[in-house]
Amino acid sequence: MEPRFLLLSDVAAELNVSDSQVYHMVRSGELPAIKIGGRGQWRVERARLEDYIQQKYAETAEWVRGNPLTDRDTE
Repeated sequence: MEPRFLLLSDVAAELNVSDSQVYHMVRSGELPAIKIGGRGQWRVERARLEDYIQQKYAETAEWVRGNPLTDRDTE
């Protein structure tokens, strides 16, 4: 059974980005997370990460629709 909550380093590995990029996403509110424990360690719920990924797929699809790839004239 997969854990419900992930470390920021686990999220970084899932998304193939740096730990600092995930920290920025969390601190900016882009990726929902919670702080737990006496030292206030960040955790991201797996379901929230999956929601985030789906949201990014939708945003990317919209961007692609609005920015179609055009053929360049070959000389």
